[in-house]
Amino acid sequence: MAIENVACKINFTLKEHTLEASIIGDWVLDAQIPSLDTVLAELTNESHITRLIFSTEELGRWDSLLMTELIRLIDYGAKQGIQVDITTLPEGIHGLLTLVYAVPERVGARRQEIKTPWLEVIGKGGLGIVKDSNVLVSFIGEITLSLFALMRGKARFRWIDLWRNIQDCGPSALPIVTLISLLVGLILAFVGAIQLALFGAQIYIADLVGLGMTREMGGLMAAIIMSGRTGAAYAAQLGTMQVNSEIDALKTMGFEPMEFLVLPRILALILIMPLLCLYADLMGILGGSLVTVGFFDVSLLEYLKRTADAVHLKDLTIGIVKCAIFGVLIALSGCLRGMQCGRSASAVGEAATSAVVTGIVFIVIADSLMTVICNRLGI
Repeated sequence: MAIENVACKINFTLKEHTLEASIIGDWVLDAQIPSLDTVLAELTNESHITRLIFSTEELGRWDSLLMTELIRLIDYGAKQGIQVDITTLPEGIHGLLTLVYAVPERVGARRQEIKTPWLEVIGKGGLGIVKDSNVLVSFIGEITLSLFALMRGKARFRWIDLWRNIQDCGPSALPIVTLISLLVGLILAFVGAIQLALFGAQIYIADLVGLGMTREMGGLMAAIIMSGRTGAAYAAQLGTMQVNSEIDALKTMGFEPMEFLVLPRILALILIMPLLCLYADLMGILGGSLVTVGFFDVSLLEYLKRTADAVHLKDLTIGIVKCAIFGVLIALSGCLRGMQCGRSASAVGEAATSAVVTGIVFIVIADSLMTVICNRLGI
């Protein structure tokens, strides 16, 4: 709040060697929010100040901002052992200050920041990891039992939910998968062309793009896209049902939530991810052909022939298997965070964010492990 036409004079009485001096400083508040930093610094530097008097001869209209600054100044003076004389203040201000200090502040009312020891932080982090690991193992066990029930034909879920989930995570995801895969193929081609052009070996761009997309980048990029798109959607859907007590209602009616809600979503991603991997591989190879044919002296037939010679069935198989495993991890992370969701609206957003982060972490770790295994096996 602005204070108009206010002028306060602050008198400091100094006592040093039995001499008294008076320092008067004008403090003009003209439609500006006042700052007491200068005054407080003066009080701190002048260690011989013992009394503070307010002169309000030119005081005009005032509001709550003046009260706030006066309280701050009075409290600071009390801490520094300076006597603050408020008898010269107007009757209205004097009355309000009397009300402010009529009841002392309750001890412990102010929130104090407590610094947590680093050992406690590490301990809490370890306990959190153990707790999340137990929840994950329990969740995987319940999913496994649901799969066994499906094999025996005793799983209770609606097949229309399965087809709807396939539609959501399959055909509906083709536009974004197409765009990202094309761009990844373009980037791989450009990066490879910079080095291969030095040796006049532009034809090997086809090998680079083909092997890179089929073995690694196609399935990995499709999995990351689906983690941000479908994994977050699963967490938000199940989290919203948790907030609305719909999952509790299913349990009351005798339906197992793992079979009725989670199982169709996991099956949909397991079935769709290998197909999306093949589609991403095709789009990446097509993106590489745009660069190779458009910017280098390589024909489309030469590019396709070189790609067919470089990419073998085992390369496609490795990429498809990886992508299928990624689908399981994405579905697990999304459904797990959704089922763990709290009972508030903000918890739904937190569950979706956590599902994306968890899914990407699982994907990267699984991809690293499978790459090391393939390398050790020589495939």
